[in-house]
Amino acid sequence: MGTHAFNRTNKRIGYHLLLSVLALIMIYPIIWLMMSSLKPNDEIFTTTYSLIPSHIAWENYVSGWRGFAGNSFTTFYKNSFIIVVISTIGAVASSALVAYAFARIPFAGKGLWFTCMMMTMMLPHDVTIIPQYVMFAKMGWLSTFKPVIVPQFFAIPFFIFLIMQFIRTIPMELDEAAKMDGCSKYTIFFRVIVPLIVPALITATIFSFYWRWEDFINPLLYLNKPELYPVSLALKLFQDGESLNNWGGMFAMATTSLVPIFIVFFIFQRYIVEGISTSGLKG
Repeated sequence: MGTHAFNRTNKRIGYHLLLSVLALIMIYPIIWLMMSSLKPNDEIFTTTYSLIPSHIAWENYVSGWRGFAGNSFTTFYKNSFIIVVISTIGAVASSALVAYAFARIPFAGKGLWFTCMMMTMMLPHDVTIIPQYVMFAKMGWLSTFKPVIVPQFFAIPFFIFLIMQFIRTIPMELDEAAKMDGCSKYTIFFRVIVPLIVPALITATIFSFYWRWEDFINPLLYLNKPELYPVSLALKLFQDGESLNNWGGMFAMATTSLVPIFIVFFIFQRYIVEGISTSGLKG
């Protein structure tokens, strides 16, 4: 083996070792969470820092799933899926329509409205919390799913920009050919554009699913009844300042809450890069 090939091999080995160490550092909290969910409650925060439990405490999952005040985690998961699924459908569908309008349909003030839309991406969420809460309170929407779900049907700026950039890579000749066949703007969108922007739509779906699933502050503000809590909010109920915290149960349910995210990510992961970086047509 020549010197050049030897050095290249060493660089490759060093590169992979560095990535392996960084990957281990990044996933260590998840490993610690999963292993702690299998430990007895009195072993979780010991000074030994051992990942391996003295014995596997499956009862953490049983006690954790039992929930609180007659509401098991079956109820909390049902609430989460209702919020996430409906919100994701609304966010992706409305964003796709708005993106199509910005990318293909000329209208008065198009540049101004696009600038306003882009500016909202730089607006911190904390700034809008109080006015939104006041508005929803006056509308009588508190303690319902409406404040968490309905705003998603008014398009998400990041998704609009993502899908719009994808649509712009699709040749205008396809639209012109469809117009010659008598297609309306809506027909062109549903029959020509939508099939070509599936990667972008799936990418937006993945992001929306993750953001809504892990959302904590909005359910905390608007959902004041335990029977309406999603999983992200139900986890805080394990912390009781007046008694012993059920850390094992909390870590067990936190571990189960990662399962839907992992499933969605591993099924659709190839669409994330494709939806962001590729063009609308292939071949």
